[in-house]
Amino acid sequence: MIKGRLVRYLFEIRTGPLNSLSRFYSFIRMSNFADHDAYILAAPEQFRPLLTKLRAQLAKALPDVEEVIAYNMPGFGLGESIIAGYAAFSKQCGLYVSRGAISAHADEIAAAGLKATKTGVTFSPRKPIPDKLVEKLALASRKELGL
Repeated sequence: MIKGRLVRYLFEIRTGPLNSLSRFYSFIRMSNFADHDAYILAAPEQFRPLLTKLRAQLAKALPDVEEVIAYNMPGFGLGESIIAGYAAFSKQCGLYVSRGAISAHADEIAAAGLKATKTGVTFSPRKPIPDKLVEKLALASRKELGL
């Protein structure tokens, strides 16, 4: 998994979108974490408060699930299933949930001025994700996964 991502990053550095070694070094620095605390500590400083708050919101919305590290990202899950995860990048953070959770709340995501992918919502300190939306997405993801 890491090797494939590393090859992709090296290719992008030479050919395009990354255009900088700093993102590559951030990727290397942020590989293999023991727990959520270690991940947040390694994240860019401007995102640490957002990640800390998001972690607390997810823990409150999903009180009986475990904190896990999966795909080198912190998340919340039961058994083999990941209900929600989060990540920090060079310019933004992301909350990752099930496809159904994103599609069920697409209007609220757009109303908050946030971008969504099939399974995630990106946000930043300038455009944080609303507290209620975090809870709704986490609970919808859990429901879709049947947990």
